[in-house]
Amino acid sequence: MAGQKTDERDVLLGRRIAEQRKRSKLTQRAVADSFGMSAAQLQKYEKGVNRISAIHLAILGRLTNTPISEFLDGIPHPDPETERGFSESGQQSYAVEPWSDLARAIARQFVETFSEDQRRELSAAIEVLSRELKS
Repeated sequence: MAGQKTDERDVLLGRRIAEQRKRSKLTQRAVADSFGMSAAQLQKYEKGVNRISAIHLAILGRLTNTPISEFLDGIPHPDPETERGFSESGQQSYAVEPWSDLARAIARQFVETFSEDQRRELSAAIEVLSRELKS
């Protein structure tokens, strides 16, 4: 990212990136390919020589099944005297509950695949299953 000097935060983030990549048994080449860049460029991110973009961090999070917050939590604020900004308070998960994204994807598939009658039957079966699981 042109014009931005890196600092100790970039070095710390780079270490976390490298650690998580290794834990996930991914090579620099595999991650770099998913970023559309060279392994040498990824190595610069991992060493904190270059600052990684939010987009690449999000891609890495998906590749390693790691929330972005795990990369960023505890990284020091550049100016400790500055009041916390809007983005620095605790963030709520995008999903209301852990299964909501899966439920939406399944529902979309059912709407596209099954008739209204079939969907009603499925809905009734799910309600029965839900009651049984709660008892």
